[in-house]
Amino acid sequence: MSHEIQIVAPAASVWDAVVDPHKYRAWTREFHPTSYFEGGWNKGDKILFLGQDDKGSIGGMVAEIAESDFPKFISIRHLGYVQDGFEDTQSEAVRALFPSYENYFLEEIGDGKTRFRVELDMDESYWEMMQEMWPRALKALKDVVEQAESPKIYPCLWFDKEAGEAA
Repeated sequence: MSHEIQIVAPAASVWDAVVDPHKYRAWTREFHPTSYFEGGWNKGDKILFLGQDDKGSIGGMVAEIAESDFPKFISIRHLGYVQDGFEDTQSEAVRALFPSYENYFLEEIGDGKTRFRVELDMDESYWEMMQEMWPRALKALKDVVEQAESPKIYPCLWFDKEAGEAA
């Protein structure tokens, strides 16, 4: 599966929205309202993609960063599940589904724009759900990045030096 979007911002700004904990929460709400991560985004780092269910239980995915090339490419190798704080990367059910990959490609395309593309290698049981969620998440990512990039307009007072008063 592959999805992409153009974002009016440099690749470094898009990268920042992916790896910054607060910005990450803003665009990944499309997957789960309480989505967050624990871990790092450098090659070899362990990373947990987590959320809290309505009973207060923490669950999600166990992964590692397979590749990280700022600001062009991130490859996430999913290894298993987290449920109630327990990481399962060895059960027969998990080994049938994993590893799987989630790859982010960031390409500056001129005019201050970046093409962000995600490619997913996953079990077909997730296909329909991800086919619906990823376009919404990419739109949210675009909004997060472009809002952070837009110039802030503050009211200002111009001072006319010759008149010695505000204009």
